[in-house]
Amino acid sequence: MSLNNGQTLTVSGQDLSNSISNRATCEDARRVLKPSTPTRKPKPPNPENAITIAVSSRVLFHMEKEQQIYEQQGMEEYIKYQVEHETQPFSPGPAFSFVKALEAVNTRLRDLYPESEELFDVVLMTNNHAYVGLRLINTINHHQLFIERFCMTGGNSPIGYLKAYHTNLYLSADAGKVLEALEEGIAAATMFTPGKITEVSETQLRVAFDGDAVLFSDESERIYKAHGLDKFFEHEKTHENKPLDHGPLKGFLEVLGKLQKKFYDKGKRMDCPIRTYLVTARSAASSGTRALKTLRSWGLEIDEALFLAGAPKGPMLEKIRPHIFFDDQMFHVEGAAEMGTVACHVPYGIAQRVTKKGINDT
Repeated sequence: MSLNNGQTLTVSGQDLSNSISNRATCEDARRVLKPSTPTRKPKPPNPENAITIAVSSRVLFHMEKEQQIYEQQGMEEYIKYQVEHETQPFSPGPAFSFVKALEAVNTRLRDLYPESEELFDVVLMTNNHAYVGLRLINTINHHQLFIERFCMTGGNSPIGYLKAYHTNLYLSADAGKVLEALEEGIAAATMFTPGKITEVSETQLRVAFDGDAVLFSDESERIYKAHGLDKFFEHEKTHENKPLDHGPLKGFLEVLGKLQKKFYDKGKRMDCPIRTYLVTARSAASSGTRALKTLRSWGLEIDEALFLAGAPKGPMLEKIRPHIFFDDQMFHVEGAAEMGTVACHVPYGIAQRVTKKGINDT
């Protein structure tokens, strides 16, 4: 799957006459010739107070050509190519709109709570060599992203740094690294690029979650896999008042809910820039009760819940237009991507059919 979403920066020609009588033209000239580095950036929050989102360079930007050079010609040719093209910005990747939406939420939070550090903090987490850093910095400034924290490990895995950055969510194109992060207890997912891109909101962050093995544990899914649908319904009915254990992304939903409450406290419930969705293959009447009671027992709200009773998720996600969707089963991820949704695979639970080595080989 690929996405052709390149952007170029062009400036139309202007008559930069130095005539004293044409002050407006001189003002235009100063605007055209301003440096690419933004001159007024918000101060990054303290990592201990922030909601840290770690993204790899390969999901934030499109780097397919560069990755091909690395795989086919090796590290030295890869670094040489990056240095030679360091003034040429990368085009936006699948995580770009998600990051921009995080920044839009931060803007609203700063307006309401000028002194608060409970903000999203995006960290660029990459195993790139530091030589590539200049091109990444130039690209971030070109797209006017507010990313101040980088971790460039020069070919080594960045996983060990995630806890040091107090990471709440890690997004990568490398399924092996995602699995390592999950094994360290860090919410993580493999992000895929849709064949087409659906236009998403620029003012409201929309996040969609699957239930079992994503927000919840895979307890119920194990019953279904082992004993079939009827036993699954029977199990859920018997245990509907017993909350499910947490899944790998429960913590991320919690921090989203915490930020939502800050808007609710200011009377902004109907104008909240964060909206969450549960998109599950469960049936509402037969197994939905336990899912909703589990969320309630955790003290978490979900804005919208869609119980699809096994129907495809892609068409519903196309209507929701989320910035990001998490699911533990690849056929749901692929179905969402085919409909234009940026979908992420969470390799957790009984549904996974490959070993860690198999994931790396793939």
